[in-house]
Amino acid sequence: MEGQFINKMEVNKRFRTHNPHQAHLFYLPYSVTRLVQYNWVKGTPMNNLGAIVLDYVNLIATKHPFWNRSLGADHFMLSCHDWGPATSFYVAGLVKNSIRALCNANTSERFNPTKDVSVPEISLKSDRLEGLIGGPSPSKRSILAFFAGGNHGFVRPILFKHWEKKDPDIQVHNYLPRGVSYTDLMRQSKYCLCPSGYEVASPRIVEALYNGCVPVLISKAYVPPFSDVLNWKTFAVIVSLEEIPELKKILTGIPERQYIRMQKRVIRVRRHFELHVNPERFDVFHMILHSIWLRRLNVRVSNDDGEMFLD
Repeated sequence: MEGQFINKMEVNKRFRTHNPHQAHLFYLPYSVTRLVQYNWVKGTPMNNLGAIVLDYVNLIATKHPFWNRSLGADHFMLSCHDWGPATSFYVAGLVKNSIRALCNANTSERFNPTKDVSVPEISLKSDRLEGLIGGPSPSKRSILAFFAGGNHGFVRPILFKHWEKKDPDIQVHNYLPRGVSYTDLMRQSKYCLCPSGYEVASPRIVEALYNGCVPVLISKAYVPPFSDVLNWKTFAVIVSLEEIPELKKILTGIPERQYIRMQKRVIRVRRHFELHVNPERFDVFHMILHSIWLRRLNVRVSNDDGEMFLD
């Protein structure tokens, strides 16, 4: 998502300007993924990565007046890497004032929903969506709930303890055997479980939407993407950690007519999570920009004396 967003900002001239006085926002286009790839040695602390980000912002503040004018409040970064939030902690203004667009929208790790933006985590093998979006009607989905993935973090062990190999209606797998299709099982399921792993975000949420499966969000501190305009409770089930043992009771307790309405809403909202080579209206690229713009509306910057106001 980092690379895709940077690329689309570069090639879509309608969203950017070379005149800083016409800009509503300033994008800090650094990639945490690339920082890790080129500047981190496995097994070493990440201090040097944070120092690179700090040097980068200090350089911008030295060369240009706009960071200091607003204390970074009209600047934003975007990261889907696990270390995106952590590297931002090395720059006080970035955490306190700037807009951080993050996949790991974890309120227990200082994610601020009123200032920061939750970005959907999307895992794609290419930039094409052919074959990734679809699925049968609700009447042809025979599995109540499905999950397959690693048993890590502090949410998934609870899920595995109560449901792995315990009930054919709640299919929880510690990865799938060779030859078993992950996508096919999603498309056979009414509900797709999306428990947090090491981090609160998971690509399974978008995968569920792509495959017409109602997502079940299981997390302690996750802020779902685009919550400013999307009412997640109308097309997803939100389950607390304490409710995991009651998962089957909760899902079977949802009336069939309500489930069908939720599934239809999944089909309607998934366009907001689709990534296209050339951005299309209302797709994920536009939704991210819209979320960032909404937070920019809370900041007023004076062009004369440099004063900055937070509404």
